Amino acid sequence: MNNQTGPSSTFQDLAEKTARAVGTYWAFLIALSVVVIWAVSGPFCNFSDTWQLVINTGTTIATFLMVFLIQNTQNRDARIVSLKLDELLRGVKDARTGFIDLDHMTDEELETVQKEFMRMRDKYAPLVDDDLAHVEHELSARRASSRPQSRLT
Repeated sequence: MNNQTGPSSTFQDLAEKTARAVGTYWAFLIALSVVVIWAVSGPFCNFSDTWQLVINTGTTIATFLMVFLIQNTQNRDARIVSLKLDELLRGVKDARTGFIDLDHMTDEELETVQKEFMRMRDKYAPLVDDDLAHVEHELSARRASSRPQSRLT
């Protein structure tokens, strides 16, 4: 479905592939191996400033570049999840579709919405807890009735 071409599309592809690759077991083992090889080479390099500079420079450059790639991937994933939730809100009868625009609200407006949900939780929690207690009681009764009864002879 990606019909884009150009630098943005190339960057997006690179970011996704890189994020997938560096999040693997193998990428971790490679990074660990580099650190171990660097540490083992210390005595041969007399633990020189250059020896330390190699690992510091390498890790700084890798971290600097990864921040942008991973942030791009996270932003994209967050946008995708948001759009999917928007679609679900639109498709559920009686859903409050005003929540689709939560990401455009100020922090104060979000705080108001959160307080509303806290009031609802406090109001309905006893009903939910009663239902859960009832379900747990029913499950316990069913387990007890399905156990074979031991007979004393």
